[in-house]
Amino acid sequence: MAAQSFYARHEFFLRRLHSITGVFPVGAFLLMHLTINASLLSAPSTFQKNLYQIHSLESLLPIVEWLFILLPILFHGVIGVMIIRSGQANTSMYPFAANIRYTLQRASGMIAFAFIVWHVFHMHGWFHFDFWAEHVSGPLHGARFRPFNAASTLGLAMQNPLVLALYAVGVTACVYHFANGLWTMGMTWGLWTSVGAQQRALQLCGGFGVALGLLAVGVLYGTYTVNIQAAKDTEDRMYESMVNSKEIQPNPDKRSQETEVGGQRRTAEAAGLARGAAE
Repeated sequence: MAAQSFYARHEFFLRRLHSITGVFPVGAFLLMHLTINASLLSAPSTFQKNLYQIHSLESLLPIVEWLFILLPILFHGVIGVMIIRSGQANTSMYPFAANIRYTLQRASGMIAFAFIVWHVFHMHGWFHFDFWAEHVSGPLHGARFRPFNAASTLGLAMQNPLVLALYAVGVTACVYHFANGLWTMGMTWGLWTSVGAQQRALQLCGGFGVALGLLAVGVLYGTYTVNIQAAKDTEDRMYESMVNSKEIQPNPDKRSQETEVGGQRRTAEAAGLARGAAE
């Protein structure tokens, strides 16, 4: 008899751990992430204040990101692939709504996982050492986001209609996977067992998914329509004020590498030298 795989030996435990991590912390992070990004609809300054608050964690931030965001996402994605490989959809033979949701849950999971991998590269570049930035993330248009120029760099990163369309598909997959996953998680953990309870839970999770989807649409609209130069001016004023008041330490790595002056672009370093000469 062939030896069972690790997943086969621990399927019961892994499926439940996969289910709960899809809600917390992965799903909770999705909700928080969209909510913070939606603050851009209020004003670029509001969005920037939220980013300053997040980055006030300083050296603890990478630990929090890996422990509560990246590792759970990787675990949920890898186990999800194992679950998909071990299951068989039967929508062609039994095209019931439950079977359609079964297939959509798995398809949306694969799309969401691929989107998250690309999204992290697009905004943060995956890695930050010089060779990677110069030869990989830079040429491939990665690492577009700078937390101390949050609204302007996010807006610049989203100006390409193709990029916006890919985000629309990816975010929709994430929202559906989370909302439907809430419902399946409840059945996995025995929170709703009767048919009536499952139907009520399905309606609640569906309503939650629609609301979260509308929030995501608002975020995409806000990033695409932001006044980039006005946002940049606001961010620069906020940064100088925060540095002067010693609320933050100067950090060029978290600042945009380009600034707009007289219709021309120049590096932030050159801009800084020019200000120093003027002073």
